[in-house]
Amino acid sequence: MKDWLRLMRFVRPYSLPLFGSVLLMAISGGAHAMIALLVGPIFDRVLNPSSPNEPVILFRLLGEPVYLHFLVPEFIQNVWTMVAFGILVVFLTKGLADYFGNYAINYVGLSAITDLRQRVFDYVLRQDMQFYEMQSTGKLMSSIMIDIDKIQVATSHILADCLRQTFTAAGLLYVILHTDWKLSLMSLTVLPVVVIPTSRLGRRIRRTTRRAQDHAAELSQILQETLSGHQVVKSFGMEEHESRRFHSAARRFKAATLRYVAQQAVATPIIEFFGALTIVALLTYAREQIKVGAMTTGEFTTFVIALLMLYEPVKRLVGIHNIFQQALGAAQRVFEHLDSSRKVAEKPGAARLPAFENDIEFRGVSFHYPNSPNGFALRDIDLRVNFGEVVALVGPSGAGKTTLASLVPRFYDVTSGALLLDGADVRDLTVDSLRRHIGIVAQDTFLFNDTVLNNIRYGRPGAPREEAVEAARNALAAEFIERLPEGYDTVIGERGVKLSGGQRQRIAIARALLKNAPVLILDEATSHLDTESEILVQRALSNLMANRTVIVIAHRLSTIRRADKIVVLDGGRISEIGTHEQLAAGGGIYQRLHDLQYLGVDL
Repeated sequence: MKDWLRLMRFVRPYSLPLFGSVLLMAISGGAHAMIALLVGPIFDRVLNPSSPNEPVILFRLLGEPVYLHFLVPEFIQNVWTMVAFGILVVFLTKGLADYFGNYAINYVGLSAITDLRQRVFDYVLRQDMQFYEMQSTGKLMSSIMIDIDKIQVATSHILADCLRQTFTAAGLLYVILHTDWKLSLMSLTVLPVVVIPTSRLGRRIRRTTRRAQDHAAELSQILQETLSGHQVVKSFGMEEHESRRFHSAARRFKAATLRYVAQQAVATPIIEFFGALTIVALLTYAREQIKVGAMTTGEFTTFVIALLMLYEPVKRLVGIHNIFQQALGAAQRVFEHLDSSRKVAEKPGAARLPAFENDIEFRGVSFHYPNSPNGFALRDIDLRVNFGEVVALVGPSGAGKTTLASLVPRFYDVTSGALLLDGADVRDLTVDSLRRHIGIVAQDTFLFNDTVLNNIRYGRPGAPREEAVEAARNALAAEFIERLPEGYDTVIGERGVKLSGGQRQRIAIARALLKNAPVLILDEATSHLDTESEILVQRALSNLMANRTVIVIAHRLSTIRRADKIVVLDGGRISEIGTHEQLAAGGGIYQRLHDLQYLGVDL
């Protein structure tokens, strides 16, 4: 119930169309029940020539009769004409109410679920790096799409049917109680026998649904990984392995889904069997009542038809209950994402960083990854990066270079100590204003399946085309861009698959140039390139680094020789700081790395 009430909060902004749909479904349900009421006059008056010519009573409301004239004009005197006209009016009313009520409730459901999907997407989008490290992309996609689709079905199509069947059942219940309340109570004694087991079954269905959704997420994960890594799969000849992995996951999903189908289908034979028992008992009772004149054939026919019609909405409502249980199972998973806490959270009343003008200071910074078995990634870092300075981070793999740089845009928060920009702790600044002042070019360049122009303008979507073209020229990318089939309007494929590594990197540099952030982080920006591409990218980087505060991470020492300051990290600590000339002759880690790369010394 808590999850259902939480879902209903997304419906609240659409209360007016929801109220209208409820009203229309009530009219539809009442019209459905009216069909059963019209059966009595057909048997007792229309098909009985000897019946008295009196006004036709449909039912009694608070003891007062409601005549067929309620539906048709009084000037129609013929009973059959009145009944026929009444049937047409009832079916027309029911059809119109069904149509507009169904549209209104679907509008409400689809609108609410669109808002929910947007809320989940926005929340996941703003999660910190740790969240993405703990979640697989495939499972997140499955939750945002498949799980929310299940909720959408329940809150639009199924909710419409739920309202329709509820009001229909209520109307038919009134009909059978009005016809013979003693007979009605006897007939309805079977309802608890049906409702109690099916309600318990609903809880099992929710658990089964959760398992099926987990297997669906597993399928989505395998699909996403295999398609994204298709080149690796092919190069290692692992097509059969991936096929078997997908097949195993698909079989687990099928088994879980079939368990859900089997559990859901149990309700139908239960309802139909007890319905048949009730009909047999009714026929036995009705024979005696008709013999003694306590009930007419038309009244009994009305009762039986209304009762038979009542079993259909009851059966549908049981099925709807099970589908709602399935939706609630999906909702639980979706709400788990909304309830997950952010490790990097913005403080209430955080200040905006208007500009970067002075320095970046690491003051006694230590950091470790949550649940990391390796302990601290950084320990007791004291470092100042002055405005306009180029600082290089070097060291063996795993020394903490990328981790240290990742603290600046606050991808992670320090475990102890403080990271200051212009004297302000980054935890006291708004995340948006902090990251607007930082540009990043990473070794694994990510480009979107969009045009070259839109990829360059990604950090400034509204930037004029001329500025984007100028950024491409400064990044030495204009020459190859202009040779593309549609130039800057060429769609470059997923992750820029239509471009070479050097071309992708230069577009990333153009993107950073256009953003024009005063702080720049270069993380192994040339590590995957051939010599010719590296030379071009290095020239583009020189243009990018001009008049900026730069933190460079590189294994190739040729890229950092002209850095103002080189910081050598080892085991998460700073072991050396100095210029290239100082460190190359200092006898430490940097000299060893330098000799390995340039002198071929066997160390």
